Amino acid sequence: MKRLLLIVLVAVVLLVLLGAVGVWGALHRSLPTLDGEHALAGLSAPVTVERDAAGIPTITAESRADAARALGYVHAQERLFQMDLLRRAPAGELSALLGEATWRTDSTLAGHRFRERAQESVAALPPDQRAVLDAYVAGVNAGREALGARPFEYLALRKEPEPWRPEDSILAAYAMVLDLQFDGGFGVELEREAVYAALPEALADFLTPQGDAWDAPIEGDAIAPPPVPTAEQLGGFRLGAAAGAVDDPPTPGSNNWAVAGAISETGSAIVADDMHLGLRLPHIWFRASLAYGGRRVTGVTLPGAPLVVVGSNGSVAWGFTNSYGDYIDYVRLVEDPDRPGHVRTDSGSVAVDTLRIDVTVGDEVRQRTVIDTPWGPVTARDADGTAYAMQWTVHRAEATNLGLIDVETATSLDEALDAANRSGIPAQNFVAGDRAGRIGWTIAGQIPRRVGRDGRRPVDSTDPDARWAGFLSPAEVPRVTDPKDGRLWTANARVVSGEALAVIGDDNYAHGARARQIRDGLRALTPPISERDLLGVQLDDRAVLMGRWRDLFLQTLAEAEPTPDRDSLRLLLDGWGGRAAPDDVGYRLAKEFRAAVVERVLPPLMAPVRARAPRADLPARDETPVWALVTERPPHLLPPGYASWQALLEDAADGVADRHDVLARATWGAANTLRMEHPMAGVLPGLGDRLAMPAAPQPGDQRMPRVSGVGFGASQRMVVSPGHEDRGIFHMPGGQAGHFLSPYWGAGHEDWVEGRPSPFLPGPTEWTLTLTPAE
Repeated sequence: MKRLLLIVLVAVVLLVLLGAVGVWGALHRSLPTLDGEHALAGLSAPVTVERDAAGIPTITAESRADAARALGYVHAQERLFQMDLLRRAPAGELSALLGEATWRTDSTLAGHRFRERAQESVAALPPDQRAVLDAYVAGVNAGREALGARPFEYLALRKEPEPWRPEDSILAAYAMVLDLQFDGGFGVELEREAVYAALPEALADFLTPQGDAWDAPIEGDAIAPPPVPTAEQLGGFRLGAAAGAVDDPPTPGSNNWAVAGAISETGSAIVADDMHLGLRLPHIWFRASLAYGGRRVTGVTLPGAPLVVVGSNGSVAWGFTNSYGDYIDYVRLVEDPDRPGHVRTDSGSVAVDTLRIDVTVGDEVRQRTVIDTPWGPVTARDADGTAYAMQWTVHRAEATNLGLIDVETATSLDEALDAANRSGIPAQNFVAGDRAGRIGWTIAGQIPRRVGRDGRRPVDSTDPDARWAGFLSPAEVPRVTDPKDGRLWTANARVVSGEALAVIGDDNYAHGARARQIRDGLRALTPPISERDLLGVQLDDRAVLMGRWRDLFLQTLAEAEPTPDRDSLRLLLDGWGGRAAPDDVGYRLAKEFRAAVVERVLPPLMAPVRARAPRADLPARDETPVWALVTERPPHLLPPGYASWQALLEDAADGVADRHDVLARATWGAANTLRMEHPMAGVLPGLGDRLAMPAAPQPGDQRMPRVSGVGFGASQRMVVSPGHEDRGIFHMPGGQAGHFLSPYWGAGHEDWVEGRPSPFLPGPTEWTLTLTPAE
């Protein structure tokens, strides 16, 4: 019996070992091919893929189509699972792969029918763009098929990767649109409408300012905010009870700026760009350098798309920030009481469609009912049931294309701006500079043409101007070129004024503090300005805006009855160095004080709004009204339960102290530690640590140039002068690899964490793969 048990035990151990060896072998076989030669059908000539020690490929090809085919091959080999998630997310198809966990997301997005819209956009592409896309798609599928085994994520999920289709690349672009523009179907317009419906007009104006003294547009002046409304203006309005905490989520955005050649060390323009996004593994971007047709384009690509998103081509360098213009409108549907299923328009009634869309969840198919209208799908309803249709640029086939590819061949600033205006991407602030030293700004992407309204508030379906009249032509899109002081900057705040602002619209611009700090930092630089000077601005973690909250905190403590906790708070705030530094306690305390004040001030004001529209919240510029209230301290707007504004501030201060057992240990780094990991890090036993970057306390925060958070921050940093790329600087968190066994997993991440200058161009070749035309 013992002998039998021993035999069984040995057999089990052998099976486990064999299984482990098999799994380990499969993991290794799923790594990309780095060296050697591989036949790739469709190539017109051989292509070389040279990777440096960080895994950054230089793809050398005869034509752009060949370069796209090779890039697709490399993307699939390195990032196939990531690409799959990117295409599935907008289409509402994640649950087919991931199951119940993503059902709610899929249910929301399925109603937008993005796969169908992507197919329409592909059909509308001009022939030259379609040729590049088709080559890329073929390259992706060839790269997928050339892998020795499924990527490890599919092994864990017991799924097979599906072929890549042309519309999938458009869906990957839609994934970025969702990240940058999607408002969940209840956007700023509807929030603004709820505010004005529930509050006296003077109070609604006060709570929704268009700007304040922190504004730093590149054209125009600051917009003065509305004053604190008087008691007489409020009439019978009474503040409500607290309605819950106020969220302060990270805002997808970016910084970019340019300095002209007249004040640069190189004599060419210098462009700096850092795009702020969620940070995860594998990282959203993939670095690449494409050499074809006598040119070389270097920058970052989006796995799933054949384009260089930001970078430099030797003649022009360019970068993006999210523009927060108004690219979504809501139309209030006026039902026709005589014709069920119809809504009234200015020219009669039109039918609305009730669509039943299938959503796959694992092996189960569920149906999602969507009401579709001539303006777009119904995504929101009033408290009384009134429906609102969402009209969004990305719903139109003509709004999405591969026109950004023309920036790669631009040889001057004007050519780059023209290409940006023609491109079909999520509308962005586009800042560029050329080798001749010129710099400029415009909006890349499509801007809706509104007639007879400004888009700030919803309109009825009976309004003759409810539907957009197409999109603006490139000649109608605002531009700023060659500013007198040789400096341009954007940071998600308002960029222009007057007519240009009216064209772009306002979809909740960021508060101007970050843009102003960048502007002032650029103006403080002494020419000639270098790339390292601009990296210093990117890494600026001075807490300029938060300084006034620290001063208010100290003033509150000075006027309060002393307690041991208040004395400790005062000492720690006195010792603050004025930065969002990881080892600093003062910054964290000041930030928590601000949050505590906002949570006490805003909910009572917003209570009537949230009673009407529970999803409503104040725009990102809550800084402006809250600061006015705590500095002017109007008695008629003092929240209930407090004898005075000083009592409210003292309560907020005590709330900060109550959050911590030992105040001196409450460093900013302890609250702001980056945790960058693969989505499967927590579900694959034994691999969790391998699927994450080391935890890193981060300097910086949202309201300063060095934006950082627990899972959010600069997705890349670029500083480059066209024609002088060898001097350029580039940082990217997480590294290139999508596979934790890759020899360059995490390469470059530490430079990003520490802010150390690292090269823009790829380094010496470590691996060479030659792709040859298949016979």
